[in-house]
Amino acid sequence: MGVDLRQVVAGILTITMFVMLIHMIKRDHFDSVVQDKFVGATDSKFEGSDVRKNIGLWKGDVTDKPKPCWAKPSGDDVELTEGFVVFSLTNGPEYHMSQITDAVIVARSLGATLVIPDIRGSQPGDKRNFEDIYDVDMFKKSMEGVVRVVKDLPDNISKKKVAAVKVPNRVTEDYIVTHVQPIYRSKGNIRLATYFPSVNMRKEGGNGDSDSIACLAMYGSLELQPEIKDLVDLMVERLRTLSRKSDGQFIAVDLRVEMLDKKGCQGGGNGKKEKSCYNAVEIAKFLRKIGFQKDTTIYVTESRWDSTLDSLKDLFPKTYTKEAIIPADKKTKLEGSQDSELEKVIDFYISSESDVFVAAISGLLYANVAGKRIGNGKTQILVPSDIQGSSASVSNFLSPYISNKNHFAYSCFC
Repeated sequence: MGVDLRQVVAGILTITMFVMLIHMIKRDHFDSVVQDKFVGATDSKFEGSDVRKNIGLWKGDVTDKPKPCWAKPSGDDVELTEGFVVFSLTNGPEYHMSQITDAVIVARSLGATLVIPDIRGSQPGDKRNFEDIYDVDMFKKSMEGVVRVVKDLPDNISKKKVAAVKVPNRVTEDYIVTHVQPIYRSKGNIRLATYFPSVNMRKEGGNGDSDSIACLAMYGSLELQPEIKDLVDLMVERLRTLSRKSDGQFIAVDLRVEMLDKKGCQGGGNGKKEKSCYNAVEIAKFLRKIGFQKDTTIYVTESRWDSTLDSLKDLFPKTYTKEAIIPADKKTKLEGSQDSELEKVIDFYISSESDVFVAAISGLLYANVAGKRIGNGKTQILVPSDIQGSSASVSNFLSPYISNKNHFAYSCFC
C-alpha cells in the first residue's frame, strides 16, 4: 500500500505542534510559581490586593552594596601638638556615631591625641569600657594616619584639670578655630561633649578633608566586638527563620513606648500639623494599607512587651520584642543589665540589618540608622503617614533621605 507523503508531513507537523503546546503550558505554570515566590510578601487572597503592584514592598532602589568613596586624609599637613582630647560615648549607638565623629574632627583640627572613650549609661556611675561594646583594635587601625590614639590619659595629667568644652553636632572647622582652639591652647587638654541643637543628617556643601574624616569616623571606625556582633547576628537569623513565608525578610519598627509618651503620640493625631511619631495602632494600619500581609514578621524596639503593642500584634501576629527572640543562654544577660545600653545596641543594629525599616519616631536613631542602611545598600526606609484611603503605594512613603538622596551618607558611598 502506497504512502501519501502529504499525510506523513501533516502528521509530523501535528505532533510537533502538540509537543510545543505541552512545553508552553509547563513554562507558563513554572513562571507563575516563580513570580509568586519572588513577590513573597503579597497574598492574592487579600481583598483588593494586586500581586504586581506590591513588588516594591521589600526592595529599595539599590541592587548592589555601595562602596566607600572617601579618601583617607594624610597626616602630613597636620601640625601635631602635645595635648589630649577626652570624651565619653552616651545614649546608645545612634549618638555614639555622631559623638565619635565630632571628637575625631576636633582632635585632628587641633593636632591633639585622642583618648579612647569610655561608654556611660543612663544611671550615675554606670560606666563601661569601649571594648565592652566595640572592636577597639579595628577603631585604632581606622584612625592610623588620621589622629593619634591612646587608651588612657598619661598619669601625670589630672582629669580634674581637663577643660570641659561643648561642641554642636557636625562641628565645623570655623567653630573649632573660634570656640575650641583658644581653650585648648590655654588649658592644654580638653574634655569634649557633643550637644544636638537639631537632628540634621542632610548633605551640606563639600568640606573636602573634613567630609572625608567625617565619613571615615562615622561609617568606617565603629564595629561591634565579636561577642556582641554574634548575639545581634543570631537574633537577626532568628527573625529570618520566623519569616519563611516572606522569603526570610522582616521589618524593624522603631516603636518605643516611653518615647511615644514623651512626644504625646499615644493618642490620635489632630491631622493639622506634621507628626513626628506614630503609635502602634497607626503603624499597624499603615503597614496593612501599603500592602504588608498578616504573616509579615515585625521586630519592634520596645524592650519588653507592652499592652499598647497589642493592636499591632492583632493585625501582625508575628510581632516580636528582643526578649522573645534573644537566645535563651543570653537572656539572663539582657534581663540582668542595669541599664539599657545593650538593648540600645541590639535595637540599632537590628534596625540597620532588617529588610525594611519603619521610623515611627523622628530623631537621631532614624537619621543614623538611615546612614548605616545607605552604606549597606538597604534603602527601604519608610516614614509612616495617616493614609485616608484603603490602600497606597509604598513608594509614596520612602524616607526623604532616600527619595531625595540628601543624607550625608550619600557623600560617603558610591
